[in-house]
Order: sequence, then structure tokens, then C-alpha cells
Amino acid sequence: MSGGRPLPAVTVLAAALALLLMVPCQSPAAAGWQPSSSFKINATQVPGYPPGGKWARYQLLDDAGNPVWGVFERPADDPFNYFAVPLVPGAYKLEAWVVDAAGTELTRASTMLRFDDVAPTAPTATAPGGWLQGEEVAMLDLQAPAAPLPISGLQGYAVSLDRGTGGHPCASPTLCTEAETDFAAEEGTDPVALGTLPQGTNYVRVVAVSGAGVPSSLSTATVRVDATAPQLTLSAGKDGWSNRPVLVHAHATDPLSGMAAAGTGGPVTAISIDGSAATTTPGDTAAAWVGGSGAHRIDAFARDAAGNVGLDSGGPDSPGVIARIDEEPPQVAFTNAQDPADPERIEAAINDHLSGPGAGAGTIAVRPAGTRAPFEELPTHVAAGQLIAHWDSDSYPAGKYEFLATGYDAAGNPATGADRANGSRMFLVNPLKTPVLLTTGLSKGRFGGRLLRVGGGGLAGQRVVVVETFAAGAVPARRTTVQTTGAGGAFSLQLQPGPSRDVSAIFPGTPTLTRSSGESAHLGLATGIRLSASSATAAVGGKPVVFSGSVRAYGARPAVRGLPVELQFSYPGSGWRSFRTIVANGRGRFRYAYRFSDDDSRGVRFKFRAHVKGREGWPYEPGTSRPVTVTGR
Repeated sequence: MSGGRPLPAVTVLAAALALLLMVPCQSPAAAGWQPSSSFKINATQVPGYPPGGKWARYQLLDDAGNPVWGVFERPADDPFNYFAVPLVPGAYKLEAWVVDAAGTELTRASTMLRFDDVAPTAPTATAPGGWLQGEEVAMLDLQAPAAPLPISGLQGYAVSLDRGTGGHPCASPTLCTEAETDFAAEEGTDPVALGTLPQGTNYVRVVAVSGAGVPSSLSTATVRVDATAPQLTLSAGKDGWSNRPVLVHAHATDPLSGMAAAGTGGPVTAISIDGSAATTTPGDTAAAWVGGSGAHRIDAFARDAAGNVGLDSGGPDSPGVIARIDEEPPQVAFTNAQDPADPERIEAAINDHLSGPGAGAGTIAVRPAGTRAPFEELPTHVAAGQLIAHWDSDSYPAGKYEFLATGYDAAGNPATGADRANGSRMFLVNPLKTPVLLTTGLSKGRFGGRLLRVGGGGLAGQRVVVVETFAAGAVPARRTTVQTTGAGGAFSLQLQPGPSRDVSAIFPGTPTLTRSSGESAHLGLATGIRLSASSATAAVGGKPVVFSGSVRAYGARPAVRGLPVELQFSYPGSGWRSFRTIVANGRGRFRYAYRFSDDDSRGVRFKFRAHVKGREGWPYEPGTSRPVTVTGR
């Protein structure tokens, strides 16, 4: 074979060399497999460089020892560095020898070329069902790929974890290195420990790796981890105290494994009262009744689907809440005596040994003693366990009165009391205060009077309110003036000009003196009116005489507009007669021109005047002007 090489072998080798340009080559291990059909040959070993070598000859044998192709030949100083096997998986044996120029074999060597590009079928990867707690180790069951396995066998499994990004266990999806193979094939017979995984949903990607490093298609398993205890809220009804049994609620939430009821071993919510055995309810909600007076400790816990247990949110240092129940009414009693400086102040105390007195509710009421009349509630202020009311005794007839106090404790239990703290009945006899008498009178525009103790002397230094109520149409409609009594209890007020009015005086009373009113007096003021004539004489049939005037509208300006004014006349031997009615303008002024036309008027001395009778809404009495004289000629 020194003079040449068989044509088929040359052709196959050319094809193999062409394949080398496209497929990366790997150096086989001593007994290793590779997924590429092209192998790198160490020429120093196969076939070597013996002295005097002329040709390097090669023979490829299949696993049965049969030649695959003919003998290849290369110059001894340029042996093959790469060799390609057929694209059929198998364990091939490459034999190489060197001959000299005479064809004598100088050396011989061989090596195994193991080629397998077949991927195994995907393994079965099964993760734990449900949710794991954060500290639990995730175990993965691996079932070997279904037969038949690749000729290279099963090297092991490559595993990766991701959060849903769809990663691959190996850097190349077509080749897994030995370093990337996490578990040997024999390890897949037992559950594989993945360690503790992050909270949430973890995706486990697994491939089976052939002996040549070819990965199978992906097998994916899901591992769900919940490392957080459920959040629990616990409510014991309204804040503060209750006067009846309380329904306590516990509600749990969990954003991961959840709190949905799932039978025995599933999520539960439980409530314990005063350390007793817990009442457990499947799911996220539990309820329990708490009864009996006192402060009851309520504790609760919840377990989510992963088994995490959370305590209630009653407080960071001491979980739980307190349900406070007071089913007993308080005690209500009036104070033992009235304050001499303020006998109309009525007080009652609320006492409660458990929840304490309530705030903001309660009344004190009064009625005539010995009657069945309904109690009349008094304005009552509630503060610091006290009911405080003011009884306006001046507004009630003389006689004996009984009182009833109604109070509440902090839980809302009501109670009534009609006795003083010493056990005596709460009665008061009216008048409570010293009776007084107010006398009044009106003289020459001055209104005054005296304030006296009934059966005693005058009361100096007391405030008396004088009220002037003006007739309709006046502005203002009312005026109030405060006077202070002098020696002997006397007071006096000079009334200001203005419309007609009723004048009264009121003594409003003090904490120790009764209220009193004097008799009302009426001050009637006539309408003020002026009239003038343009001439003292009037020619019959000549120029008219102009009568003009004004109505005084002090304190009644809005009412003067349109006020009727009668013009009247008289002559010697006759009474007053009206001859024309006119109206005042907004300023109270009026004007009228009168022409003398009767010849009988010559030489007669006439008197003229203006008269106002008034009308509804005019706050003055009728009034008449002073007359003016006009003589006819």
C-alpha cells in the first residue's frame, strides 16, 4: 500500500476532514464518550514517530472488530491529528502503525473512539405537593429516562432552579459538561435534596445527561415555599366595656399558601378565652362568645396551608386582646346637702366598681312631690362621675319637689337614684332662695322703682334690667338698659325721646335671690307735626296759598312714607273740618296748594292745621300741629 491508497478510503477521509471544519472536536477520555463524530488524535502516541518511518497507516474497526473502511495512509511525518468516525453511534477502535520504505512495520498503537450523539428521553421529576415551610428541605423524586438508553448510557442529571424565567441547567442546551451534571445516575434512585428554597414559586428544571454529555429535553417541577406566618386580626367588639356577652372574631390572611379550609391538617383559625382550650375552626375565620363580668383575655392563632403558625396582632410584646364586660348597673345618689351659695345646683354621683362611671350620658329630673306627674328633665352636664344640673326654681310654683337621677357606667348599664348619699329622700322646698319684690312706676318720662326683700329692706348693688318695647314700626323695636340699685334698692332711668312704648323692669335673680318683675307702664307719645302757610292773606280767585309741613319721624323713618295727613280748617263760630288728606314722603314732608274761590271768604279769618290719626305700623299716638291763620280778601 506504499504506492498509493484505496480510493474509497481516501474519499471517506476527505469527507471526514470536511466534517472537521464544521463540527468542533473533543479529545476522548480513556474510556469516555463524546457527542461529536470527529476525534482529535495525539500523533505522538497513535501511531507515533519511530525513526525511519515512511508511511503512517490507519484501520478503523467497529465494536465487533470488523473493518469499517479500508486502510488509510499518510506520510509518517504528517500523520492524522483528527479522525472522524461514521455518523452512527458506537465504540470504534482505531489502529495505526508506521512502516519504513520497504514496508516493514516499525510500531503499532490503537485507541478507542466512542461516539454517541443520541439524547436520552426526559426523566420524570416530581416535587412535593402543596406548600413547604421556609425551613423545610425540598426533596425531588427523579425517575430514570424510559428505555432504551443511549449507547453511552446515563451519566446523571443536571438540575437548575429559577423563578419562572425558563432557564436551562447547562450553559449549552445541546451539551452538558461533567461539572454541570449535578447528580450521578445512581443518585436518581433516591429522592434528591434540593436544600431550602426561597419563598414563593420555584421552578426546578431537570435534564438527563447521556454518557456523552447529550442532555434530554427539559422536565420541569414546581416547588412552592411559604416562609411567612399568616397575619391575624382579632376583634372583641366595640372598644372599652360592654354590658352584655361579646362575640369575638379572629380573621387570618396569607398571601401565599392561603387559608382556605382543606379538611384535617389544612388551614385553621383558633380562639382561646382566658387560657382555656382553643376553639378551632377550619379556614380563615373563627368566632367565640365571651360572657361574665370582668376582663377576659382573648388569644388566637392561625395555621396556613404550609403549616406556618401566626399569633394574633393584639400587640408586639403581649399577643391577645382584652374583652371587658360589666353586666352590673352602677350606683347613683344625690349629694347630702345643697350649697347655700348656689342652692339651685343639683348634683348626683355615679359609682361603679368595675367599668367605672360613664361619660356623656345621664339626666336629673324633677316633679312635684307626692304626684304621679312625669319627671321633667333638667339640662344636665356629665363629667368625672358627676351629674350636674341647674334647677330654675324661679320658674316653678312654691311647693315641695322630688328629684330623680339617671346615670350610666362605662359599659352602658343604666341606674336611677332618688335618694341622697346618706339614704334620705331627695326633696327640695321651693322657694329655695330669698324672695324679693320689685316695684316700678313712670312719671314725666322717668321710669324707676325699688328692689326689696319680701318683708325686709331694700337691696342695693343689684342689677335691674329695664326693657322698652316700642310700638310696631319703630326702629329699634326693643331697647334694654341695665340699672344698678342704689341705697334702699332704688333705681331710676330717664327715658329717651322716641315712639310710644311699654316699659318694664326685671330683676333676673341671683343664686340666692328670686327673680322678680315690676308692673309694666305705657308711655304714649303723640305724633309731632308742623304746618306753615306761604301767605297770611289770600285773594279770592287769586294766587293759591301753599301749605307745607313735616311729620317728626324719630325712630320711625321707614314707617313715615305714605303716612296720611289730614288738612283741617275752622273759622269763628265753627269747629274743625277736614278738607283734604295728603301723604308724607320718605322724609316725613308734605305740601298742598289751596286756592280761595268763594266770595264769602273775603274778610274771614281762617285757621288751618295738620292732623295725623296714625295707622297700623305707625308707632306714635295721634297728633295735631299748631294752627296757622290765613285771611281772605
